[in-house]
Amino acid sequence: MIKLDQYRDTWLSEKMNDIIGFYPREFYCLDNFSSFKVLYKGVLYSSVEEAYQTLGFVESCPEVAIKIKNSYSAHEAQKIAYINKDKRQKDWDNIKVSVMEELLRAKIQQNPYVKKKLLETKDYIIVEDSPKDSFWGWGKDRNGENNLGKLWMKLRDEIRKQQY
Repeated sequence: MIKLDQYRDTWLSEKMNDIIGFYPREFYCLDNFSSFKVLYKGVLYSSVEEAYQTLGFVESCPEVAIKIKNSYSAHEAQKIAYINKDKRQKDWDNIKVSVMEELLRAKIQQNPYVKKKLLETKDYIIVEDSPKDSFWGWGKDRNGENNLGKLWMKLRDEIRKQQY
């Protein structure tokens, strides 16, 4: 049996022999890595992840920003950003949540399917179920900050208020 730490669904790690499950969950469109293009300040990005990582370098290190923008995937964009984190703009930690909120807002406005799926979450708590990230998600021990989930819930509430 294959035993991987990233299995978040216990039954998958316990019941599957020699199988890696990869089918995305129903609300994968809320993930920053999902392939929903976002037009932000006149630039088209292939995903929120690519946009977010690029924006951290636009002012401080344009050559890294270009490298991220020209990456082949959200994963590669993230990897390039992490390798170059010492070149990220100095105030990034102070503005990154507001930048992410703007990007998610653009994603919702430009992709009706994402808006539809977000509203289907009803009053449920939205969590980025990342075992690796306790800032944007809830981390390995599920006690993280879940800032991405909080932003999605905030935007969901705003959309509902606009509809009534």
